[in-house]
Amino acid sequence: IAGNWKMNLSHLQSIAFVQKLAWSLKDARHDYSVTEVAVFPPFTDLRSVQTLISADKIELGFGAQDLSAHASGAYTGEISAGFLKALDVQYVIIGHSERRQYHHESDELIAEKVAIAVENGLVPVICVGETAEDLELYGPSAVPVRQLHGALALAGDATNIVVAYEPVWAIGSGQAATPEQAEQVAEQLRSVVAGVLGDDAGDATRILYGGSVKSSNIAGFLRQPNVDGALVGGASLDISEFASIA
Repeated sequence: IAGNWKMNLSHLQSIAFVQKLAWSLKDARHDYSVTEVAVFPPFTDLRSVQTLISADKIELGFGAQDLSAHASGAYTGEISAGFLKALDVQYVIIGHSERRQYHHESDELIAEKVAIAVENGLVPVICVGETAEDLELYGPSAVPVRQLHGALALAGDATNIVVAYEPVWAIGSGQAATPEQAEQVAEQLRSVVAGVLGDDAGDATRILYGGSVKSSNIAGFLRQPNVDGALVGGASLDISEFASIA
């Protein structure tokens, strides 16, 4: 269960948030060995979150929301995989629909980011998903399948990736896909991973659903055989709601 904070919470707010989330999960006797929980703060929060998790021995995982395709150099404003690895970051979201839409990220750039994440020991959380227009034109799985093929083009023999199916038409709309719709696409995405990286990777890869996920609908998604978790957006900023989802 992954919480994408997007551009929310300062580094001070992130400390209070992670403490309260950890307490909420502890009170609920959450078993992290059964269900992993990770948060994805903005870059400016990562050091604070890392220090707190390490000092208090909190079992939450954490990741970054993006990274540079470059290892170092004259790339003002970018953050390298090496910087993230030095902060014990485990995961990094790559190819989120907001990056594709607002920053015009191409499948080629996303493939480069996936490759450099894997090279540096970070687990890429590869986001794919179609708009309402895509859905009408191409059907439910064509665009996510194409995007995932593109993202894995330079992944080599990567064995540890996560795929997040986020239908753009469902993000922030309050209108989630149905569990059956999510399963249909997740099954196709697992086939892509198996075809590119091998059957073992296909079996091991966790496929998440994202898009208007709530505590009231999460169980329906997780009953599906190919949906292994959720990438939670807005609801991840509500501690009680996010803890309930987990």
